[in-house]
Amino acid sequence: MDVRAPARTWGGRTADERRAQRREALVSAALDIWLDSGWAAVTMRGVCQRAGLNDRYFYENFADRDELLGVAWDEVCAEVFADLAVVVAENSERTPLEILHAAITRAVALQTDQRGRARILLAEHAGSAVLERRRQSMLTDSTTLLTAVAWPYLRDGIDETAFRMSTLAGIGGFIELLTAWRSGALDVDAERLVEHTAAIAVQLGGAFLPPEVIGG
Repeated sequence: MDVRAPARTWGGRTADERRAQRREALVSAALDIWLDSGWAAVTMRGVCQRAGLNDRYFYENFADRDELLGVAWDEVCAEVFADLAVVVAENSERTPLEILHAAITRAVALQTDQRGRARILLAEHAGSAVLERRRQSMLTDSTTLLTAVAWPYLRDGIDETAFRMSTLAGIGGFIELLTAWRSGALDVDAERLVEHTAAIAVQLGGAFLPPEVIGG
């Protein structure tokens, strides 16, 4: 019989729980600094100071700053995708273009929350290879998600490659619009941004959706 000793605890938490807590504190500190001053301001010493931990706990969890930045990005990206998935689920009885309109509205709202972590995904990442790769992955993952959601509504016999390319172009264009809007290069309010993007979606949808779906 395999009899294992119970895990030792300190302050009511096991060693694994304490390590997970330290890791969470380091990621949270990195995100706070990132939001305040940009990704380049995220340093090992700065993160440890913000988290109230010494250097050895940083290297207990991360090989270097790039790994921490990647983990922090992944956490925010997962949160945003989960948030948008809830919007899709809550509007599942509506038409696909109405679902998309709701998702666009939520994506814009996430960028207007001044303390919202979603702003990190559209901030400046030039100079960080790890973040540039993740930004590209976010674009392709978003394309995959949207094509999967739209697939049951499409006309029979469509060109699948053309549909994916159009979806990729639409999402990429939306990300660039959001980035320009966030930076102040595009001087419109959130409502106009949502409605313009939704109108483009209708135009793109016309090539792949049945007329009755386009008309709602």
